[in-house]
Amino acid sequence: MNSPHQINDDRRLVVDIAEQAGEILLDWSGRLARTDVGSKSAARDLVTAADLASEEFILKSLKEAFPDDGFMAEESATETTASKGTVWCVDPLDGTVNFVHGLPMYAVSIARLIDGVADLAVVHLPRLGETFHARRGGGAWLGSKPISVSAATKPLESLLATGFPYRRHLLADNNLENFQRMFLHQQGVRRMGAAATDLAYVAAGRLDGFWELHLSPWDVAAGALLVKEAGGVVDTIVPGGDHLFGGNLIAGPAQLVDGMRALLLEGRDANYPDLGDRSALA
Repeated sequence: MNSPHQINDDRRLVVDIAEQAGEILLDWSGRLARTDVGSKSAARDLVTAADLASEEFILKSLKEAFPDDGFMAEESATETTASKGTVWCVDPLDGTVNFVHGLPMYAVSIARLIDGVADLAVVHLPRLGETFHARRGGGAWLGSKPISVSAATKPLESLLATGFPYRRHLLADNNLENFQRMFLHQQGVRRMGAAATDLAYVAAGRLDGFWELHLSPWDVAAGALLVKEAGGVVDTIVPGGDHLFGGNLIAGPAQLVDGMRALLLEGRDANYPDLGDRSALA
């Protein structure tokens, strides 16, 4: 087990790596043409030279600093259950569609998992000049200021956030029904287009709660630790699943999450697709 002092040293290093990767993205944002944009799993699932340059820098830097660790990164398509050992979970550009269209809501997201549990997280928003970071048991921070989730308790009094999968035209459980369920029961819903940003904002109390389906570990690993260390809860919608690998996530202050969950699950069988961890329901 790493000492708190070592974790602090590691966090400072990873913050620096994330912010340097952010500089790479900012440099690309001024010279990226639409012809530099490709797609992956669906036409909406974009990848750019900026994603690849950011990931190359992050992985090179982490491997130099932590040569014995494993790595799981979005663009490299590396796969691991991350259940054993130390694994870095990296999204070099969360919010590529926003990035391509010149919107500022995109982030660099880096988390360290030890035996499947996040112990260090950094979410950096280059265009907004903000860096959120946390270590397990050490609280969550925006720069040098501690942050905490909001005091919201009821969906009707809350500003929530969600997102929709790239392959939504192919999926029955594409979150539209959930959005309809929540629509009349909240103060407002925002769709940032970057789950790492959504979760960082929940941790900071800017958003009250968040839910989404069809997420990957690199989308949520860092942001989930931020929320937990900011005093919130993170779970699957059907409680007790694996929010990193189970495919969906709900997050926010505990009482608010209970209220959101009640709306999402009302009248549904617990085996409704992708509202819980598939392995736990099997």
